[in-house]
Amino acid sequence: MQLLETPWMNSTLDRLACAPWGYHANEPSAAEPTALAALALLGAGRTAEAQSPLQWLAAAQTSNGNIAPFAELTQSAWPTAQAAFAAAVASHLGGKPQLNLPLAQQWLLTAAGMAVENSPEFGHDGRLIGWPWVIGTHSWQEPTAWSVLALKSLRLGNHPRTREGVRLLVDRLLSTGGCNYGNTVVLGQTLRPHVEPTGIALLALAGEKIDDPRIELSLQYLLENLSAETTPLSLSYGLLGLTAHHRQPTASATWLEMAYRRTIQRDASPLTLALLALASQGEECPLIKHTRPA
Repeated sequence: MQLLETPWMNSTLDRLACAPWGYHANEPSAAEPTALAALALLGAGRTAEAQSPLQWLAAAQTSNGNIAPFAELTQSAWPTAQAAFAAAVASHLGGKPQLNLPLAQQWLLTAAGMAVENSPEFGHDGRLIGWPWVIGTHSWQEPTAWSVLALKSLRLGNHPRTREGVRLLVDRLLSTGGCNYGNTVVLGQTLRPHVEPTGIALLALAGEKIDDPRIELSLQYLLENLSAETTPLSLSYGLLGLTAHHRQPTASATWLEMAYRRTIQRDASPLTLALLALASQGEECPLIKHTRPA
């Protein structure tokens, strides 16, 4: 499924070509929505228009190679993975990455979540090292998934950090399918799955040769929980996860257009519009196309 020529998609891409790229319309640009806007434009073949968000990301990069979510939130740098992914795609397409990509790659390979000893109070393996939301804290599922995706886009899918990140993502899958945001079991209670982290995890695990029934259970969880009423952001991540595993629902195009109309009526969030655009690109989406094994 590709919706790049539909009126709503053209309108979305026109909006994403212009700053600011914030979490809500007319808010100052932030790293995550800016990186996703660049990716959506690159995926649609609008390489020239992607240069502005790529330049913004390059200007936000520190001398250590990382990028904070906001200028005033320097203890966190998880959007470095998204910015590196966008720059890597630009480079693969023959354009200018703008970002200092070797420096961003070096930061990704050295940044690490804090290990904790395993405990009967929680169900996941705390010794596995992924990536944290905040530097100096424990590894979480979403920043690890984004970092795995970024390293795959940099042709580092076999790097030991990528491999351990994949093991962490599998370890955090719930026994009944799907993912919570970080843990699996806490104080004897199995946590509930959510669509957004499940979609991101399945996106990062696509193409992996993993014989674990929780992968199929997680795909089934998404298939049973996506609908026309799903929030736009969760719908986008859920569809990206399913599409990466060739399991896209037939009603996806209708759901995405309905989600676009709700987003425009509400706040026209650049972050949400970028995700809807990426989900509409199907298997040509850069998040899928540029992370496939060679």
